[in-house]
Amino acid sequence: MTSQPASRTASSVARQPVTLGTDGLTATDVLSVARHGAPVDLDPAAREHVAAVRAHIDALAAGETPVYGVSTGFGALADTSIPPSMRHALQRSLIRSHAAGAGPEVEREVVRALMLLRARTLASGRTGVRPVVVETMLALLNAGITPIVHEYGSLGCSGDLAPLSHCAIVLMGEGRARDRDGAERPVPELLAEAGIVPVLLEEKEGLALINGTDGMLGMLLMALADLDELVRTADLTTALTVQGLRGRDGVFRPELHAPLRPHPGQAASAANVLALLEGSPIIADVAAEGSRVQDAYSLRCAPQVAGAVRDTITHARTVAERELAAAIDNPVVLEDGTVTSNGNFHGAPVAYVLDFLAIASADLASIAERRTDRMLDKSRSHGLPPFLADDPGVDSGFMIAQYTQAALVSEMKRLAVPASVDSIPSSAMQEDHVSMGWHAARKLRTSVENLRRVLAIELLTAARAVDLRAPLQPSTACAAVIGVLRENVEGPGPDRFLAPDIAAAEEGLRDGSLLAAAEGVVGPLA
Repeated sequence: MTSQPASRTASSVARQPVTLGTDGLTATDVLSVARHGAPVDLDPAAREHVAAVRAHIDALAAGETPVYGVSTGFGALADTSIPPSMRHALQRSLIRSHAAGAGPEVEREVVRALMLLRARTLASGRTGVRPVVVETMLALLNAGITPIVHEYGSLGCSGDLAPLSHCAIVLMGEGRARDRDGAERPVPELLAEAGIVPVLLEEKEGLALINGTDGMLGMLLMALADLDELVRTADLTTALTVQGLRGRDGVFRPELHAPLRPHPGQAASAANVLALLEGSPIIADVAAEGSRVQDAYSLRCAPQVAGAVRDTITHARTVAERELAAAIDNPVVLEDGTVTSNGNFHGAPVAYVLDFLAIASADLASIAERRTDRMLDKSRSHGLPPFLADDPGVDSGFMIAQYTQAALVSEMKRLAVPASVDSIPSSAMQEDHVSMGWHAARKLRTSVENLRRVLAIELLTAARAVDLRAPLQPSTACAAVIGVLRENVEGPGPDRFLAPDIAAAEEGLRDGSLLAAAEGVVGPLA
């Protein structure tokens, strides 16, 4: 699975330094560091707090009473006491053995989010690590050193263990990593070049480095940023298609939404589409004709579907914000100094919303594909040529572009099957119920990318349909979008190599230029 950052976030998020304190981070902080390379430093007050908590851990480690993760083994070996002379070896062994991922590498932005979010918890003072551990993690980020983390290895419980271990082992001067330019180089060489001294892990520190939901949370935050833009894009493609199909704008009137069915997302979506259709000569011509009572569901119910996606995003963001405020570790250091075992590392809250978003994304893509298909069918397109072909029979037009859409939507439906309902026991049945949240996050990333491709094909198709309605013109906002698209994609004509056109439309959605063209006319969409 591969996924790249979306849209205008690249230009709108400044590379201002991010300061990591005991209060944690915002979603914007995470995106800035993970996607855009913003530098990050440790607040002096947070460093002081971390050091104070570590002094307490050192006292416990020197005591006679066994403390889980400090002077004992881990998991099913939690009752095994470890003598002081073996504790460095215990930490090294933990990280080496848990760095057991397999499969393709995950994306650089995911690894950077993973590291930053783990550093966030380490800086909370709840984990008992030394300040040098946090500072070394931040030094890796600032040097552009990215540990190689693999697709498989996390069960989303006891933390994203394998992915985080592949990061932690680089702190030790081992493992595999890439430099700022993406080249894999020996880890000792990378650390030496950046002036980073490998960390010799003390009691508790190995466990603290790997016992978090950071990977799935990082991917959730990035998916939310992408979906925020894509759900607005879906309103734009809907508006284009309504005009391409000579649809009606009456169903988007505000009195039909919030007063009758008070879902906030639905009202926002309807308002967006109505604004994007404002002043459309095509819509005015349809109203004057008055030949049809209503449009198909894929047009008429677009706000209900896109609105439900919005409301799902809102719920997922609430969960993400709560998780951003959390300190996930086991054992954890309470404010009174008690070190106690807990289950906060279980990824269920994050896993559920990752699955919810995959379902919502699939449905948003599905309704977009139905709109596209309708524009290509001469029996349903209200006067458009079959498949929008220049010379039907000789030309195939957009016939196979819809096939590609259908293939993408079919894949998204498979990816919408929840990962969080599965559980495979591990660690000799000590860890007998897991969340599979990492897997939910991985498949969501693919779904988000596929949604962008589906919407790109609808946009291409609708723009061509609108052009074929000439001399009638679209709304000013939609004309602006078509104008930007036509800078890279030609208008109607004989068949040509279509894949580059699809790629260009996709890039226009990724970099935000197409949506920005519409918002330049109507203002920011909700």
